[in-house]
Amino acid sequence: MHYVGLGSLNAPIYFYIDNIPPLPFYQELDDMYGMQWEDIYQIGQQTGNHWRKVFNVFAKLEFERAPQGFDTWQQLRDQNLLHAHSQQCLLFNGSESYRASSATLDDKIHVIIGKTYASKLGLADKCQWLNEFFAIDHATSTIICPYFDYRQLSNIKITQLIRLLEQC
Repeated sequence: MHYVGLGSLNAPIYFYIDNIPPLPFYQELDDMYGMQWEDIYQIGQQTGNHWRKVFNVFAKLEFERAPQGFDTWQQLRDQNLLHAHSQQCLLFNGSESYRASSATLDDKIHVIIGKTYASKLGLADKCQWLNEFFAIDHATSTIICPYFDYRQLSNIKITQLIRLLEQC
């Protein structure tokens, strides 16, 4: 399987997102890329608030789930989030990589970021909706969650997502 995204394929959880940072390097990416020291900061500076929010929510989630020795979510974001040696994986080629991963019955958990994206992938109807925000398919260890935005995936919903991850 050919994965396209950020971080490490050794991560226990594969996160799938429908968009890619609107910068030539990322738009042309054809493999996994381990983020470097200033990459997240530069993406935020060059693309505006959207990707800054995505990375901040991701860092908050990972910090609450497994702080990995960091004192704050900001430290985790700046020093570890989606680096090659990290325990995070954000995939851009959703349907292709999801089908290959779930078909191999690997031990990964799959998180689809956003209900609209899950529908686009044909997964929204295959999962059991727990409420209007979260759905789960225990057979394929798949969770659908709100988009990584402060309003959609608030701190309370981050905690809910972590509880669902623990069930998979």
